[in-house]
Amino acid sequence: MYDYLIVGAGLFGSVFAHEASRRGKKCLVIDKRDHIGGNIYTEKIEDINVHKYGAHIFHTNNKEIWDYVNQFVEFNRYTNSPIANYNGEIYNLPFNMNTFNKLWGVVTPKEAKEKIEEQKREAGITKPRNLEEQAISLVGTDIYEKLIKGYTEKQWGRPATELPAFIIKRLPVRFTYDNNYFNDRYQGIPIGGYNVIIERMLENCDVQLETDFFAEREQLEKEANKIVYTGMVDEFYNFRFGVLEYRSLKFENKILETDNYQGNAVVNYTDSQTPYTRVIEHKHFEFGTQDKTVITREYPKEWKKGDEPYYPINNEKNNQLFRKYKELADQEENVIFGGRLANYKYYDMHQVIGAALTKVKEEFNK
Repeated sequence: MYDYLIVGAGLFGSVFAHEASRRGKKCLVIDKRDHIGGNIYTEKIEDINVHKYGAHIFHTNNKEIWDYVNQFVEFNRYTNSPIANYNGEIYNLPFNMNTFNKLWGVVTPKEAKEKIEEQKREAGITKPRNLEEQAISLVGTDIYEKLIKGYTEKQWGRPATELPAFIIKRLPVRFTYDNNYFNDRYQGIPIGGYNVIIERMLENCDVQLETDFFAEREQLEKEANKIVYTGMVDEFYNFRFGVLEYRSLKFENKILETDNYQGNAVVNYTDSQTPYTRVIEHKHFEFGTQDKTVITREYPKEWKKGDEPYYPINNEKNNQLFRKYKELADQEENVIFGGRLANYKYYDMHQVIGAALTKVKEEFNK
């Protein structure tokens, strides 16, 4: 008999399991995959920590969260500075003075602002009705056409004119020569990979991999007083009201006989012809000096049941459906729901940890 059955060995489940076991509770952590760590799992290939489910760069402004993760592992000084490749032209991201200089030859913030304002006026958009109009009203037509349109339409599998404006409302635009993608004070990659964090979080818990909660639900539910569930909330209720929609991804890894393929960890391909959205060269996350390199091409795709769900499609239809499931979840006395799938919400890693620690306080400070 366990105090907690934790369904999912990702970040939310692992934080909760660690905190519960630290308080003397007995936890069984299960996962249907053959490894712990969920989507932050890193796989060792050619002595390089490969981010198996896409690039994960830890960043936060919250010192409490930063101190929390640093108790498990030391972080390096990696700074996220992705670049965009548009038909062979290279631009800095996020949009900053380096981007504007390459696009228009402008040198001062005043010149860049005037150029953007001129293009916004020419577009004549007063009330943006979709993502395309929203983007043009924020950054003008040149940036939209070269650096937003192709990438976004590949990412979401729909024309930008059919996507809601809110997706891009917080587009980062900077009038400084600063290529640091995040504004957060703390940033880095765990030395040795994310697996080190999860292994240390779960060292006092029982862990059972390749275990499908739904295939063995009746038996598993008997093994614990409470469940912490981090899977898809609609699946927990057997899709009673319908299926929540996601976008999925396909990853294609290649080992290359070179020590440096693209000179950067992340390169976004923003034209519409290239079928993938980005190429990740993993060794750059940890300043690797290996003789070979491993790259991953990332292809967005439509999600269907059985695929890995990555990005919730938070349109009105899906949000309305999620609210129905949340009403059921809120009534559960012996089930704690957490994480991006259970909350149908895209989380950064520091947000997942914060949400898990909040649940821990609610659970143990009663």
